[in-house]
Amino acid sequence: MSGPLEGLTVLDLSRVLAGPWATQVLADFGAKVWKVERPKKGDDTRHWGESLKNIRQKQGCLESEYIESEYGDDISAYYLCANRGKQSLTVDITNESGQNIIKQLALKADIFVENFKVGNLAKYGLDYPSLSKLNPKLVYCSITGFGQTGEYANQAGYDAMIQASAGLMSVTGEKDGEPQKVGVAVSDLMTGMYAVSGILAAIYHRDKTGKGQYIDLALFDTQVGWLANQSMDYLMTGEIPIKQGTVHPSIVPYQTVESANGKFMLAVGNDSQFKKCMEVLGLNKLATDEKFRTNNVRIKNHDELIELMTQVLKSNSSEYWVKKLSKEKIPCGSINNIKQVFEHPQIKARNTKISIKHPNLGDIPQVANPIKFSDTPIQYEKAAPILGEDSESILKNELDYTHLEIEELKRLGII
Repeated sequence: MSGPLEGLTVLDLSRVLAGPWATQVLADFGAKVWKVERPKKGDDTRHWGESLKNIRQKQGCLESEYIESEYGDDISAYYLCANRGKQSLTVDITNESGQNIIKQLALKADIFVENFKVGNLAKYGLDYPSLSKLNPKLVYCSITGFGQTGEYANQAGYDAMIQASAGLMSVTGEKDGEPQKVGVAVSDLMTGMYAVSGILAAIYHRDKTGKGQYIDLALFDTQVGWLANQSMDYLMTGEIPIKQGTVHPSIVPYQTVESANGKFMLAVGNDSQFKKCMEVLGLNKLATDEKFRTNNVRIKNHDELIELMTQVLKSNSSEYWVKKLSKEKIPCGSINNIKQVFEHPQIKARNTKISIKHPNLGDIPQVANPIKFSDTPIQYEKAAPILGEDSESILKNELDYTHLEIEELKRLGII
């Protein structure tokens, strides 16, 4: 069965995470994705962490007919997480012949995604004004650190610095501790997700008007955009939000709480849940106490409430309380490490962990896309590609290059 985006073609010149995450989602949804990488080197993330060739060799899991790619064969877990479902084509875009290949592919593409520094692709004739003349229906998405305009436009942007400069680190960490970055590159990932929604909106508009358009997307804008309630609280009150650890600034009790053997997360979202929670803890009187009866007063009396709850919670284990509270439909959960996450029964129930055959690494685990389509379920048919794995087939089948022309491009180092 075909995916919902079958028939759309993406020309992907992005690398690292934000752009590749977006194009992997589009690939999951059924779009054809041509991932353009640098000859011999490929996407930077191919080399981030120990080579999986070495790891799988130690595990005895390498395929018996291992393909020693003439384009290079480094691949890492980081690369695998954001590049499944794509076809890899190596092209030297600094060379005129390489630029011509990209232009020919752009004529056949619906979507173009790139994350070069501002103005870099213009010198190669691969910017939006140039390519839109060749293909007016092209939806072109540029992802940068700070966008195409403003005094910071030419500054490079990576996830960690964006988390810092766009405010996320200032509200992350313990109240009396140092600012912390989130343990996953969330600024990159959210930018990738905004890219998907922006691209699909532009495709919908194109289908109505016949005209493509340019999407200017910045990590900084994205991070500021999803500060959500934190930024709105500041804009409305003038009060600067602070780090509060796991404590929610607007809901109480909504944080990690102590038990007899550690901590667990308690997320009481409304007054009726609070009443049930107090019943489970045997603190029924607190549910009607004027200091705690509603969320707004609980915020003012946060410390006193948590102290009273902790006295009871420390009488038993986290496991005991999570089971007892969950039975009453009170949101709570264990603080799991990644191993425990993949042992969670919902992983199996939801088919969250899947396996894809890789030509060199054998069957490799993957985390499934969380979206479950009823009529067009996602088909996971292609693992993240070997560098240049599809170069010849794309040039031959899509652009009608001959064998001799392809060999000459290889000789010259253009592919």
